[in-house]
Amino acid sequence: MKRVVLSSYGSRGDVEPVVALALRLRELGAEVRLCVPPDFAELVGAAGLPMVALAWPIRALATGRVPGKTSLPDIAAELTALADAAVIAAAGTEEADGGTAAGGVRDLAVVATGSLPAVAGARAAAERLGAAWAFAALSTSYLPSPHQAPAPWPGQEVPAEGADNRTLWDLNSAHLQALFGPTVNAHRASVGLPAVDGVRDHVHGDHPLLATDPVLGPWRETSDLDVTQTGAWLRTDERPLPADLVTFLAAGSAPVYVGFGSMPLRGADPAEVSRAVVAAARARGRRVLLGSGWAGLAPVDKGDDVLVVGDVNHQALFRRVAAAVHHGGAGTTVTAAGAGVPQVLVPQVADQPYWAGRVAGLGIGVAHDGPVPTAESLTAALTTALSPTVRERAAALAPSIRTDGAAVAAKLVLDAVGPA
Repeated sequence: MKRVVLSSYGSRGDVEPVVALALRLRELGAEVRLCVPPDFAELVGAAGLPMVALAWPIRALATGRVPGKTSLPDIAAELTALADAAVIAAAGTEEADGGTAAGGVRDLAVVATGSLPAVAGARAAAERLGAAWAFAALSTSYLPSPHQAPAPWPGQEVPAEGADNRTLWDLNSAHLQALFGPTVNAHRASVGLPAVDGVRDHVHGDHPLLATDPVLGPWRETSDLDVTQTGAWLRTDERPLPADLVTFLAAGSAPVYVGFGSMPLRGADPAEVSRAVVAAARARGRRVLLGSGWAGLAPVDKGDDVLVVGDVNHQALFRRVAAAVHHGGAGTTVTAAGAGVPQVLVPQVADQPYWAGRVAGLGIGVAHDGPVPTAESLTAALTTALSPTVRERAAALAPSIRTDGAAVAAKLVLDAVGPA
């Protein structure tokens, strides 16, 4: 039987795609195990998938609540080692002494995404096991291309103007090597693997997978990198909406949904943001659904035009709202696009500015200027998003969003393992 280990250290937006891929792999007869943060044990368990907990809870790390974990080099070094160990454990081998498994582990593939140090650890494990390897990018902006600039990294100095995209990608590679190269290579030495000169390109490998929708996040072919775009890795969410939410939706006109998922808003007071988004929705004559999430959105008064919801089925909900205001995670963006709902993206970090730009460029929503919405800024954004033109464009684009990305990727991964 073919076996696949899927590794992803990140927020829910990094974990949901590998769950979708795992389910498709299982349908094709593969044995699958996941290595993801312990925060998502319930999510993975509900899907009936086995997992190995990877490192610390991601929410605790993101909010600085992991004792003794304040230095980026220390975090990166330990995360690389923990990811390597988790993948080895998930593969079910006794490869505890650091040597390469003799002859390789038959019929095994390792697929990884998420935090770069964790991906580097997963690749080290794949090398030690002699397994097939694939890196998966959840955004076009993470893969080097002369057609686009890289996603910005904190602390990286880039030319103010004039640099072409290849130069920017070279600077990106140098920055990531300076950040993570020493710790990755120290770990590789400790397990008997050779050093790598460019950790970014090393983890990408020869044939990375791009798990984005070709319309929403297209890849333009380039001789620089052999990328296979599969479509976004989605799974059908069959959870019913909670009874109180169904009642709220039926009690009036379509509300505006506002939620930022597993993303705390940078430097923002949750109460102030809650007041701002409710005021903006009311200014447009709309009721509002607040997705509590890591941003901690909460009721601002006793008005019956506001309901707070937790983790709910976005695939079902977004078809019943007037607009979706969110952080711009890849999964939320493609789900909203597939539902045909206008969007307002309030990007915070990583690839979120890329998705905001794509949504605005396609005319299916608005890119908010700045990471913290105010009543005024969000009212202006909603004015545009709720216009007939944007509503019509969002509805027209929805049927073109592919839903078979995980199935396409699953076949590619199993083909890479070799014949059964």
